[in-house]
Amino acid sequence: MVRSPLMKAARAAPTLLPGSPGIHGLHDAVRRIKKSRYLLLLLAPTIAYYVIFHYGAMYGIIIAFKEYIPGKSFLAGKWEGGKYFSLFFESYYFVRILRNTVVLSLLTILCNTPVPIAFAILLNELRNGFPKRLVQTVSYFPHFISMVIVVGLIKTFVSPVDGVINNILQALGREPINFLIRQEWFRPLYLISGVWQDFGWSSIIYLAALSGINPELFEAAAIEGATRFQRIIRITLPGILPTIIILFILDMGSVVNVGFEKVWLLYNPTVYETADVIATFTYRAGINQGQFSYATAVGVFNSVANFIVLVVVNALSRRVTEHSLW
Repeated sequence: MVRSPLMKAARAAPTLLPGSPGIHGLHDAVRRIKKSRYLLLLLAPTIAYYVIFHYGAMYGIIIAFKEYIPGKSFLAGKWEGGKYFSLFFESYYFVRILRNTVVLSLLTILCNTPVPIAFAILLNELRNGFPKRLVQTVSYFPHFISMVIVVGLIKTFVSPVDGVINNILQALGREPINFLIRQEWFRPLYLISGVWQDFGWSSIIYLAALSGINPELFEAAAIEGATRFQRIIRITLPGILPTIIILFILDMGSVVNVGFEKVWLLYNPTVYETADVIATFTYRAGINQGQFSYATAVGVFNSVANFIVLVVVNALSRRVTEHSLW
């Protein structure tokens, strides 16, 4: 009997008959959804937030390639292609804001990575008790302070009139310094305040990683005569190394994206040369000057650059350390 290719394909195709694996898989999925329906209901607002405000809003990216006319549809303007990207790449500000963004972001990672690790290790070395809980709780407080208040505190401390730092300088016989209008002082102020604000909060995940290390390793090392410092170097740091690498990869994924609020509140035109970053430049071009298509093109470039850096760093980490996001 000769079978046609169509008959062979029909016999080979899977059928979802009662009792088949496909039906069982579908029933299992429905049963798991019903079992977890309340948890999924709690997750629904978060999913809706990301769908509406993150993925749904991506529709507006189209104005980076069109001449957007305020008050009209995104599709109403003239198609411009890569015109606004070319204007940005050829502009005088491109090199400056890209340099400032990358340098400030790399310095932030360089400062904010070792401090939480060291703090978590030192805190982990303390015995359980009230002092440990108190120090841990107090270290979280700055993270919850409004950025406006943080910048206000910075300006108060470095005020040239009655700031604490300038009072100390005058007591030492030095002239007061107007830190806020000196280009060379913007980055130190930004970095030091950032470490103070986030080191306690960032240490939480490292403390969680430290709790996962087998305590028998420390006991065996102590029996063998290893000092506390040797135990930290040989056991603690290798134990949390995967966590350090994953967080480093995530930080590098935003290396071309410096936070807008703090820079905007802290800088002024006199320090643009070292303080102006992509986020603040986009705000001025889009909101202050009304160049919506141009500002959107700059934002698209920022997102694409971050994505490329994330993929490259993740691939390098997977090859060198065998730890990666995917």
